[in-house]
Amino acid sequence: MSLDHDHLHHFAHALMDAGHSLNPIAPFTDEAPEMEVADAYEIAADIIGHKISDGRKVVGMKVGVTTAGAMKAFGMDTPAYGIILDDMTVRDGGRVKASSLIQPKIEAEIAFRLKAPLLGPGVDVAQVLAATDYVFPALEIIDCRFEGWRVKQQDLISDNTASALVVLGSAHLSPDDLDLVAEQAVMEVDGVETGRGTGAEVLGHPAEAVAWLANKLAEQGHGIQAGQFVIPGSIVAPPAVAKGNVITAAYASLGVVSVSFT
Repeated sequence: MSLDHDHLHHFAHALMDAGHSLNPIAPFTDEAPEMEVADAYEIAADIIGHKISDGRKVVGMKVGVTTAGAMKAFGMDTPAYGIILDDMTVRDGGRVKASSLIQPKIEAEIAFRLKAPLLGPGVDVAQVLAATDYVFPALEIIDCRFEGWRVKQQDLISDNTASALVVLGSAHLSPDDLDLVAEQAVMEVDGVETGRGTGAEVLGHPAEAVAWLANKLAEQGHGIQAGQFVIPGSIVAPPAVAKGNVITAAYASLGVVSVSFT
């Protein structure tokens, strides 16, 4: 790491303050261009640690920047991960207050619920599928605590990879019951299509993103636990959303998942 503990702690508190006040801040890499990816994960872990000490629980994980378009947009050549806590989930068809977010966008994902832990290194797609209890449709509401989504890799990771909320779809299917690579989703905002894509958009196979996560976590001696879910990255480009919008993602086999912004 390139930054000392006090500097990392300062940045963590700045992000927490931005999240509470809903006032975005300048990217950390403006002030500390020497920041490394390891520093960014330490900042994110500091924030999550504070929230866990306040009583929140880890229920899942996210993998972001898993498509060619996202990698190009963020100038990255590898995915990134974040943590999902229990207060970050929204029921299918639920409502979200737009005023609780800064500059939200929304993604359509094929999520994995695990029945067995995944501990790297060396986890592959076959092991991910064997450890999966079921897959389900999800919408991830991403948000950025930095001004205008002006972020580099280190900023994005420090901000828990822009995770805000996850809408949990109600359909549950065994991964053996559908073609995860070909599974298509069509995203609509207020009934107007904004994009469509298939599971192939996510590293060629959405389970590849889950395998990447397990192997990345192994570098810190961690893994994905049984009972947790993983959202592996969006299969459509995420549109910006605002108060009054109704967003749906219709999947070929997994049905429809939706959320409203009030």
